[in-house]
Amino acid sequence: MTKQPYLAEKSPPLKGEISVPGDKSISHRALMFALLARGKTRISGLLEGEDVLATAKAIQQLGGRVRKDEAGVWHVEGAGLGKLQEPDDVLDMGNSGTAARLLIGLLSTHPVTTVLTGDHSLRGRPMARVTGPLEATGASFQMRSKGRLPLSIAGKDVAECLTYRLAVASAQVKSAVLLAALNLPGESVVEDPFGTRDHTENMLRHFGADMTVEELNTGGTRITVQGRPALTARDICVPADPSSAAFPVAAALLVPGSNVTLRGVCLNPTRTGLFQALDRMGAQITFLNERVEGGEPVADMHVVHSALQAITLEPEIVPSMVDEFPILAIAAANAEGTSRFEGLGELRVKESDRLAAIHAGLASIGVSAAIHGEALVIEGCGAGGVPGGNAARPVVTHFDHRIAMSFLIAGLASQQPIHVDDGRAVATSFPNFFALFGALGATIVG
Repeated sequence: MTKQPYLAEKSPPLKGEISVPGDKSISHRALMFALLARGKTRISGLLEGEDVLATAKAIQQLGGRVRKDEAGVWHVEGAGLGKLQEPDDVLDMGNSGTAARLLIGLLSTHPVTTVLTGDHSLRGRPMARVTGPLEATGASFQMRSKGRLPLSIAGKDVAECLTYRLAVASAQVKSAVLLAALNLPGESVVEDPFGTRDHTENMLRHFGADMTVEELNTGGTRITVQGRPALTARDICVPADPSSAAFPVAAALLVPGSNVTLRGVCLNPTRTGLFQALDRMGAQITFLNERVEGGEPVADMHVVHSALQAITLEPEIVPSMVDEFPILAIAAANAEGTSRFEGLGELRVKESDRLAAIHAGLASIGVSAAIHGEALVIEGCGAGGVPGGNAARPVVTHFDHRIAMSFLIAGLASQQPIHVDDGRAVATSFPNFFALFGALGATIVG
């Protein structure tokens, strides 16, 4: 497909009260658990980006009955745990690594044969980190070299329970193993020493699984799941995605005179690393009307323009903000002083090699930055803003939605417009991104 370039230019103050799309991580999981449950699940606030719609289609292929009503509520009649139907076609997961990796786990302990594929970007992402621990279930996996899609799964319905300790700080790997454990006999144990996001554990509780979570001295958890529970359909209200909220939050902080309120943002403690980092940088962010919805903590966020200061982040915070480093890099580029972010190796296996993409993108908009091993160092431009003016050298997005959105946000506060080579991937997670920023008063054009 033909690339679609975009540019963003210096914005007047951003003003307004907005809602960002539903949380992508929770949306994927809501559909998958609805498939495994008995009965009809109603899901409101589901993210309707391309990634989640790919999951909804896969759920239908596996035996779930899915429809959306006139009020925008999604209804899923589950096939039931252990009762998935074998799809008669390949499952195409588009650009979604979360959906692909979680489904690999779910399918590994069901007696069906499936083939997963995705777009060009997803077919280049590693899957062996998931299939490795799942080989203990007896499932067999065939994939391309370096663990890449397309991937075939021959699942098994008779296996022993699992015991696994995460080797990398990946909620996707943890969730894949937990989903596999649901259809295994006996008690499975997954140890997460890193404290990765816990939406899967929350969803297990919500649907009635027999599960315990023990806190570890490392700050992580040990999760014990009893296999083959009677999962029961439950209504779900998906809160606003903090990873999507990161973009209007950053824009309001960077554009002078801005005053923006975001409604109903998920504040799961495993997802708030960015907001903690911005607070340390001097961001004026107030959390209002704090509450719990669908088992997740939620609040409204009031954000005003702030003068930011450089910070150093240690590796321990990475799991709670691994998807937000592209936009944090833009905040650091506008801060006073030199920022250093440690432990970013996981960014190399996202939708793109995000560590390299951030570094190259900053160079193209006139910001000095360097990579030292797994650390990123950024020389902030301060109150004057980043130079921009990169029409001859647009930011290369690698069809990565977060790279595209982050550098467009940079353009709203830069001295000259900032160009990105392709904005199509934005639709995978934030389908109303351009309309929302237009309503706030920003100029982003394609």
